[in-house]
Amino acid sequence: MPAEPGGPGVLRPDITFAYGAAAGLAGDLLLGDPRRGHPVAAFGRAAAAVERRLWRDHRGWGALHTAVCTGGAVAAGALATACTRRSRAAAVALTAAATWAVVGGTSLGREARAIGGALAAGDIEVARERLPHLCGRDPQALDGPGIARAVVESVAENTSDAVVGALVWGAVGGVPGLVGFRAVNTLDAMVGHKSPRHRRYGWASARLDDIAGWPGARLTALLATASGPDPRGAARAWRRDAAKHPSPNAGPVEAAFAGALGVRLGGTLSYGGRVEHRPVLNGDAGRAVRVGDIERAVRLSRRVGVLALAVCAGGRLAAGALRRRRA
Repeated sequence: MPAEPGGPGVLRPDITFAYGAAAGLAGDLLLGDPRRGHPVAAFGRAAAAVERRLWRDHRGWGALHTAVCTGGAVAAGALATACTRRSRAAAVALTAAATWAVVGGTSLGREARAIGGALAAGDIEVARERLPHLCGRDPQALDGPGIARAVVESVAENTSDAVVGALVWGAVGGVPGLVGFRAVNTLDAMVGHKSPRHRRYGWASARLDDIAGWPGARLTALLATASGPDPRGAARAWRRDAAKHPSPNAGPVEAAFAGALGVRLGGTLSYGGRVEHRPVLNGDAGRAVRVGDIERAVRLSRRVGVLALAVCAGGRLAAGALRRRRA
């Protein structure tokens, strides 16, 4: 492992990220998320405790909640990085552990395949029971094709949120970037929705998630377009339909997946009893989602995750080389 000139045991940050992120993503591919004691679940419990103390029906208090929780996560990552700075093995191990903790591609694929298996077996009740593990849709409002469509949409969006976005911010900021992005994404899932309790309080978390997710969503859409079964269809759907989606980040990702897979996404859906009528993505060229498309979406998601690692690690190495040439 190449080391910094100033010390034989100090690994360069770009090499640390490349090795650590590769090991962490491999750990996720092999092991998935831990069954118990997941660091993200621990963060969620801490964030919920902060919310119980700070909650007011006010944007300012919600912004404070976002700052405390996100800032705490980033500070913890920075402190851990500082503690391992003099050890090559510890620095790589920390990056690997952080990457494994914040990415969730394997668990995403397992849940999607479990629902697909239930639908293929004709057991729609089991599929409905498992759907909340993957997304926040109202399962009782969905038939089999509706559940299949919800799964494909969730696989697409979570490829960006649970894999690519974290790798992008890890390449930018190391371990603090990895844990900071996942903290922002988790807060958005907890308080960023438009329920009566969180319409104002969760505003800051939702806006910060939009900003943090922007680069990962575009990289996800680009890689899905490049590596999917129909690159032209993906590019066409992304260009034509992404802006129709109410989310600035889910729009490009879902449109690119829809075009790549040749299916229609979007339309009417229900969250917590609230019905939304979203524009259809790839409506002219796509067909209705089938159960078999769940497996195709999972495979595309995995390809995108591996390619994202290559892009992010390569980008970090190139940036490091450029800085050293200028020094």
